[in-house]
Amino acid sequence: MKLHSILMLALTLALSGAGPAGAQPAASKKEGPATQATAKATFAGGCFWCMEEAFDKVPGVIATTSGYMGGQTKNPTYEQVSTGRSGHAEVVQVEYDPAKVTYEKLLDAFWRNIDPTQKDAQFCDHGTQYRSAVFYHNDEQRRAVEASRTALAGNKPFKGEIVTQVAKADVFYPAEGYHQDYYQKNPVRYQFYKSGCGREARLKELWGSRPK
Repeated sequence: MKLHSILMLALTLALSGAGPAGAQPAASKKEGPATQATAKATFAGGCFWCMEEAFDKVPGVIATTSGYMGGQTKNPTYEQVSTGRSGHAEVVQVEYDPAKVTYEKLLDAFWRNIDPTQKDAQFCDHGTQYRSAVFYHNDEQRRAVEASRTALAGNKPFKGEIVTQVAKADVFYPAEGYHQDYYQKNPVRYQFYKSGCGREARLKELWGSRPK
């Protein structure tokens, strides 16, 4: 059984009384009020705990929310998604201030925090729910991600084909409350999972330095 699944089973049992699984959690707040209208971006990079941490570090990001996208089951629970049968990917939805950070900068952060060569998996986690993907919200984002992927393919510092999915965003379902800000609320468990999964070691192997 995968390390992530073992840890999540223990966590689910421990938090079984924490509230309704389908509760709509508040987003993780990173910065103060935006200076203008905000925008959103949605990325799948395996475990959404890790992707929240990665994007929370980017200046101009206002909030991150873990959730599910790209499947056919309505209002999926973590248990349904984790089977791989709902069709969803674990994603992080990013609210950002375009006056402070561009979508292209978010794409740079995305690539540097995933393994683009793994199909239907990321690091130690395997299954379609852990696939890497960019879900674009408009044509401008679609053009940006396609250009970014093409540029990376022509100048990648690693071997292997880029298999990251590019798809139109559909319904975003926020994950259960205990998943939100997990890396902040449960730092010891989080670091145990992240280290055991080999994420940072593989990212260093791919990109030649610590992820940005």
